[in-house]
Amino acid sequence: MVEPVEPGVIAAGRPLLRRYRRGTSTSWLQACRVVSADPEGVLGWLPVGAGFGYRQRPDGSPVRAAPIADFGAAELRTGGWQGRSALILMPAGRAHSVWWFFDGADFSGWYVNLEARSRFWLHDGLFGVDVQDHELDITVAPDRSWQWKDEAELVAVTGLPGYWDSRGSDEIRAEGRRVIADIEAARFPFDGAWCDFRPEPSWPAPRLPEPLPDFRWPS
Repeated sequence: MVEPVEPGVIAAGRPLLRRYRRGTSTSWLQACRVVSADPEGVLGWLPVGAGFGYRQRPDGSPVRAAPIADFGAAELRTGGWQGRSALILMPAGRAHSVWWFFDGADFSGWYVNLEARSRFWLHDGLFGVDVQDHELDITVAPDRSWQWKDEAELVAVTGLPGYWDSRGSDEIRAEGRRVIADIEAARFPFDGAWCDFRPEPSWPAPRLPEPLPDFRWPS
């Protein structure tokens, strides 16, 4: 049984699963670890080597910005998160997450993932949240210069079954502009906070649960 849970009851260090959904299919999985959780939001740590899953086509390419049916027909491949570690803030009541990227111990910039999230949930002891990615993103350099990312992908899926209409697309862009105002004003979380983050040395890289959860999206 899926049970909604308030983030404030979740202790630091607990595994956290970010499960992305497209229609009835799991499209992406990120195994994180809770850094902090309270009514204002949840902060998770996604280190290099953490459990990761994504849908891929027979040629090995990831499925992105595609009709809903393409996700169900593709293989869900699992492995380890590669490249840069990320600290991921999921602020309450906002349609985005903010990622701090780290090359080793060095902060290398922010990333804004525009998204909708379910309530946080517990299922058989697993703590997680479901995410609907909004395709459009913002990359932010350490000096707070920024640029839109994946604008073509937003356009490609607007109006497709299971996605959003033009009004929804406008709302996604508006959320991005609100974040850009925070970036340009150097307001939290773009004020230098967490740029020197170091994970607890005792934390192992989080793993994906086995078997992978595929229960219905919590209401």
